[in-house]
Amino acid sequence: MSNRLPPAEHRILICDELSTAALEIFRQKGFAPEVKIGMTEDQLVAAVPGCHALVVRSATKVTRRVIEASDRLRVVGRAGVGVDNVDCDAATERGIVVMNTPTGNTVTTAELAVALIVSLARHVPRADRLMKAGQWTKKGLTGTELTGKTLGVVGFGRIGRVVAERGLGLRMKVIAHDPFLAPGAATIPGVELVDLEHLLARADFVTLHVPFSDATKNLISKQRIALMKKGARLVNAARGGLVDEAALLEALEKGHLGGAALDVFEVEPPAKDSPLVLRDDVIATPHLGASSHEAQHQVAVDVADQICDFFLDGVANNAVNVPAVGADALRELAPWVHLAEKIGAMLAQVSAKPVRKLEMTIAGELAKKDARHVPLALLTGLLRNQGLDTSVNFVNAPVLARERGVTLFEARGPEDMGFQSSITVRASGDEGGRSHTVTGTILGRKPMIVGFDGLRLDLEPKGPVLITRHDDQPGVVGLLGTVLGGHRVNIRRIELGPATEMTPAGVGLATGILSLYEEPSPAVLTHLRGLEPVREVRLVRL
Repeated sequence: MSNRLPPAEHRILICDELSTAALEIFRQKGFAPEVKIGMTEDQLVAAVPGCHALVVRSATKVTRRVIEASDRLRVVGRAGVGVDNVDCDAATERGIVVMNTPTGNTVTTAELAVALIVSLARHVPRADRLMKAGQWTKKGLTGTELTGKTLGVVGFGRIGRVVAERGLGLRMKVIAHDPFLAPGAATIPGVELVDLEHLLARADFVTLHVPFSDATKNLISKQRIALMKKGARLVNAARGGLVDEAALLEALEKGHLGGAALDVFEVEPPAKDSPLVLRDDVIATPHLGASSHEAQHQVAVDVADQICDFFLDGVANNAVNVPAVGADALRELAPWVHLAEKIGAMLAQVSAKPVRKLEMTIAGELAKKDARHVPLALLTGLLRNQGLDTSVNFVNAPVLARERGVTLFEARGPEDMGFQSSITVRASGDEGGRSHTVTGTILGRKPMIVGFDGLRLDLEPKGPVLITRHDDQPGVVGLLGTVLGGHRVNIRRIELGPATEMTPAGVGLATGILSLYEEPSPAVLTHLRGLEPVREVRLVRL
């Protein structure tokens, strides 16, 4: 279905509450949006046939079932950053663009963090509660000035940078940490980049602005809280789970920390009797990061403008699953875009250290096409799995890669490995680090991983995958299968390769690829890593 219909013939369905400014933009450009709010999945499945665009916020779930029920759907627009409520894989398979509005709530979230910092410094919420209780007292309310204090910003993406700028405006000393920024990367004048341990030891106020992932779960742990200055204050307006809440409570009870402000929690909403929430030295707010009139207005305006641009000009701005290219080219190249993104995600997760160098070879018939957006998909998949708080897309991926010291080399080649077309990518970290190579192709319209570090595969990049390094000896497969079976984790497929290197003791090391139906728990991974012949286990989510 072409995008070249007259605007009035495009059916745009708005599924969640949206600022009226968005409706005005659609109408001014000739579109006639329909508004149907609060639909169930069944109702949306019934309503989606004939629709060319869906506009959602966070309430509506655009599931695979909804996407497969569509017959003309071209774009799903998310008024906001997160697209967890949209099945992006299903959309990509059908050539449907998924776009978000990554900048609309940046300032709002950053300003909330600053408000929490100021409120902590001067005990504003506690003073307000006492006044409302009829108590005129200053006991226990002596605060501290921000001028001259050190602000530690953990995560130096969009939001972290705005917080840093505001901190400088308050005449604070600002230090920042971001593990994926290369040494010497461009920063804001007056902001010093340091490692996390130094930041925690020096900062009077620590504010978190990183996404939640396995790598950042309990980033602020008991051990790291112990590194913080006595009397320091902690702010988390990013994601629940970044802070070990039990360890934070203990540090507050012992007087090691001077206070905390939390807009997000590991479990939301937290229990009504949460001892952390009920403390006088804790400020708790109900996930207000993006809740401002300006932010809600801006994300609505952004999504309306982007969808209009897509239909009128064929450009997919802020797409999270496809490049900003003409929509007519999308359907043919969508599987390759999907494959490249999966390869990037896999390489990010199997690499022990941040990837600094990518060498991509596009071979066969694909090499003859204008496939410049395929490398963008590779960068996007890689960066989305490297702990950024920035919403990565095909527009900003090259800039973010440069900031983080990631260099991409591209080459074209003849037919490789017997496939009509293929993509091969070698990833390496800093000098002397171990590299990994992944090859993929398209069979039908299905992306497939057909090579990993010299091992020939037949792996659909979907769901959880365990990659093991183990002694090349009999019985290892049985051990792995026994442990997984004992924990009731079902194996989809196993691929094994011969020993590709030797340990100093002369033992050959082999690779195992286990595709699973469900993700194993941390306890299962611990059990596997404890097996005598197993040297390494990595969980990759594809």
